[in-house]
Amino acid sequence: MKVSMTIAGSDSSGGAGIQADIKTMTCNGVYAMSAITALTAQNTTGVTGIMAVDADFLKKQIDANISDIWPDSVKIGMVAEGSLIKVIAERLKFYNVKNIVVDPVMVATSGAKLIADEAIEVLKMELLPLATVVTPNIPEAEILSDTKIKTADDMINAAKIISDKFHCAVLCKGGHSLNDANDLLYENGKYKWFNGKRIDNPNTHGTGCTLSSAIASNLAKGYSLEKSVENAKDYISGALAAMLDLGKGRGPMNHAFGIVK
Repeated sequence: MKVSMTIAGSDSSGGAGIQADIKTMTCNGVYAMSAITALTAQNTTGVTGIMAVDADFLKKQIDANISDIWPDSVKIGMVAEGSLIKVIAERLKFYNVKNIVVDPVMVATSGAKLIADEAIEVLKMELLPLATVVTPNIPEAEILSDTKIKTADDMINAAKIISDKFHCAVLCKGGHSLNDANDLLYENGKYKWFNGKRIDNPNTHGTGCTLSSAIASNLAKGYSLEKSVENAKDYISGALAAMLDLGKGRGPMNHAFGIVK
């Protein structure tokens, strides 16, 4: 069985973060391991508390996993502190891990910045150059490319800038009032659009975590990046189309939609 490891924050309500990653990896046919960067107290209406782990303990989690069970891919999600990003980059280089998917969680749906400028610079310098693919949303792609994105052509330009600068593929995610759910994959100087299925479901908590974890799962199984993105988009469409409705706010998807009841 292929193995994927997620390095991200815990979502106490189960819809995003480590919990969404493990559900996604399991439902996409790989064994899931985790290294937790932070604990959060949150639900569908918002986050009420965050407690980061210290860098040494994160290192111990990563070492414990990789020294015993080799990961065929790694997904990296919310890492709010530069010291933790440095540890992740150092350990991944030490073990020479491949198939690294970085979901650069920097900007909330509300537009609020989630990590400090210092941590963003460390992310750029230390982690993105190790990535197989980085999966920013529109606001995050604007930060990484230092450009404004208003049109589809702007998405292509931003993805090219990010790819050329950090030498990785880029999946620039649509939404944010641009292109519905159409995502742009820029790889090796070429780009391809992946058109999303229009699904009228307001419960989209954890979609970014889920998409990046599904891509990592497919890379672990040996699929090309293009096929991995295609499979991941199909999976997230199914999870949204199941129309799960939980909580008082923006609820989670049904990650296990394909499991027979």
